[in-house]
Amino acid sequence: MGSAIPDITLNDGRTIPQLGFGVFQIAPEETRAAVDTAIQIGYRHVDTAQMYRNEKGVGEAVAGSGIDRPEFFLTSKLSNAAHRPDDARRAFEGTLTALGTDYVDLFLIHWPLPTLYGGDFVQTWRTLEEFYRSGQARSIGVSNFTPHMLRRLRAETEIRPAVNQIEIHPYFTNAETRAYDIENEIANEAYSPIAQGEVLTDPTVDAVARAVGKTPAQVVLRWHNQRGDIIFPKSKTEARVRENFELFDFELDEPSMASITDLDQGEKGRTGGNPETNAWMPPS
Repeated sequence: MGSAIPDITLNDGRTIPQLGFGVFQIAPEETRAAVDTAIQIGYRHVDTAQMYRNEKGVGEAVAGSGIDRPEFFLTSKLSNAAHRPDDARRAFEGTLTALGTDYVDLFLIHWPLPTLYGGDFVQTWRTLEEFYRSGQARSIGVSNFTPHMLRRLRAETEIRPAVNQIEIHPYFTNAETRAYDIENEIANEAYSPIAQGEVLTDPTVDAVARAVGKTPAQVVLRWHNQRGDIIFPKSKTEARVRENFELFDFELDEPSMASITDLDQGEKGRTGGNPETNAWMPPS
């Protein structure tokens, strides 16, 4: 991958870089430049989604990089508006077109939406299984799925999700879901890894950062890495994008790791939607 970023082997035998670049909340017109910068720094893993409306900018940056497509790991996610099988198929074709590629490395159901579509995320997952079998999605997974949802998929479908992309950070360690994933060989991808910046002023994090001579963000991202989570922090600032890349030349000792884990606030630490109730739909 052209860097010192470790790979994690997924349950389907494929590998994913443990550090990527996220483009959530980056405006479509700013996405190409942001991804260009990330590629120049050394990132080869990019995480986007249909609902971010910026897949095209990601594709333009990859195409313009002069680097062969197989060097990249590209993830996208299914829109909440496209859970019905035919809608999902059309939306997936739209993703391939926008990214300018004939396959994605990983494709996820973005939200389970148990209060919509009759709660039938199983039919949506079976549609992703089609994409996997065709080779157009090299790996498939889910996002925001809880243990009981994952058990239902296991009981009613054939292919196990390769990853579960969930909110994880020191204030919301999401321990139950994370433990289920580990036990069932589903890789944890941590979104909002710094709690949208909220943990960066925490006195515990600051003390660890001063002790190791790194920034609070680097310390929290390193905490994720050492726990085995896959992360893709987002920034449009080149200095910060570079800083987020420099996580592999230091290590946190066990007391430092434990002190950060102990910051968990349970459910009140959550910054994003709750998978059991989220029913948000993108504007059409």
